Amino acid sequence: MSFLSPDYPEIIYDGDEGEVNASFRPADAPADYAPRPGTEFHYLSTRLSTNGLFGLYKNVMGPEPGGTSTHFHKTMSESFYVLSGEIHVFDGERWFDASQGDYLYIPPGGVHSFGNISGEPAEFLMLFAPGAAREGYFEGLATVGGMSDEERAEFFRRHDSFFPDMTKGPATESWEDKAALRRSFKTR
Repeated sequence: MSFLSPDYPEIIYDGDEGEVNASFRPADAPADYAPRPGTEFHYLSTRLSTNGLFGLYKNVMGPEPGGTSTHFHKTMSESFYVLSGEIHVFDGERWFDASQGDYLYIPPGGVHSFGNISGEPAEFLMLFAPGAAREGYFEGLATVGGMSDEERAEFFRRHDSFFPDMTKGPATESWEDKAALRRSFKTR
């Protein structure tokens, strides 16, 4: 028998006393993964640290054009919250610029994309729910160039990232071309 209102999830902790089990990460903690200068991933909460409830990552993108191709996930939602700078996002219907304080939620199966074409650095939070081992995906991206087409497609499937061209994955679209087009229009 549950004492909770029916619009709450199932009880996860059923103890009668609370526990001391919080974790703290200071703002000046170094990046967990930095594949190239200006790009950083901070693993704030992972699938392991939240028992699969969610994954929260801070992404720092440098000023050079870059991002991911249009894709979707079958097992998790993804959300973006812009901390600083500006990212170019696709919500399944349209492209637009998202800046500090803007938020985008994509349910499982929702087509989306994001990248930086602003010419300035950008920082944003990425929330995945339920949690998945995205750190393996982020770090594995550095190796996909050396994989066969079949290995690359399997890597993306294994990490729940479905692209129009699974052999190219996030590199299907040119962010340099998007940045060049930016000179002729801007949504904000």
